[in-house]
Parts: sequence; C-alpha cells; structure tokens
Amino acid sequence: MRKFRITVDGTAYEVCVEELDVDAASVAATPPAAIPPVRKAAGDPAAATAPATAAAPAAAVAGDVASPLAATVVEIKVAVGQQVATGQQLAVLEAMKMNNFVVAPRDGIVTAVRVAAGDAVAEGQPLLTLA
Repeated sequence: MRKFRITVDGTAYEVCVEELDVDAASVAATPPAAIPPVRKAAGDPAAATAPATAAAPAAAVAGDVASPLAATVVEIKVAVGQQVATGQQLAVLEAMKMNNFVVAPRDGIVTAVRVAAGDAVAEGQPLLTLA
C-alpha cells in the first residue's frame, strides 16, 4: 500500500492506494476516517513564531487609495501636497517576496499619507488620500 497527498481546489487529502491482483474483479471503496490536521512539531522553529499581523484597516474616506493586498510597505513615493497623475506610482508593497506597485487611480493632490515604509498593511487598508 502506498500513501499519497493530493490537493483538490486548495484542500489537501491523504490517500492510500493498494495495488490489486490482476485477477481482482471489483473493489468496494470505504470512506477513510477523518484525517486530523497536520501539526507542527514542538521543536519546529516555525511553530514557535507567530506570524506578523497587519493593523486593522481604518475607516474608508472618499479619495482613499487602499492596499490591494496584505503586504509590507517598502516605499511611499509621494508626499503630502504633491500633484499626481493617473497611473503614477504612489507606493511599493511587498508580498510573498514580490514588489507590487500602487498607482494613482485618478489625477489629484495627496492630502494624507497614512502608512510608512516597514508597516504591515491589510487588504483594503487606506495607504493615502487624494483630493
């Protein structure tokens, strides 16, 4: 009997496959017992460290430019009072070791910058405000 782990629609399943004799005519399938979740070993360093949590998103204000994903702010490329054009880079966010660029959705003037480099942000959290 061989054990395999398969993933279907993001859910992992462990299955055991038994090789049958060539003479076997049919096989009756029996549902497996509930598979317990995988637990990390007590000595595993990943088990001891809690993941960083992002700050809760502030209430949205008209003109807010929100984070498109949970990430860490790498750089804010604009300052309060600066004129920006549609498509101009406003900030750089890092998620899963990839840089993501936040661009201006419209022309405007930056009236507030709500985060700084190094901040963890949640998806939908306002990064800055345009007037």
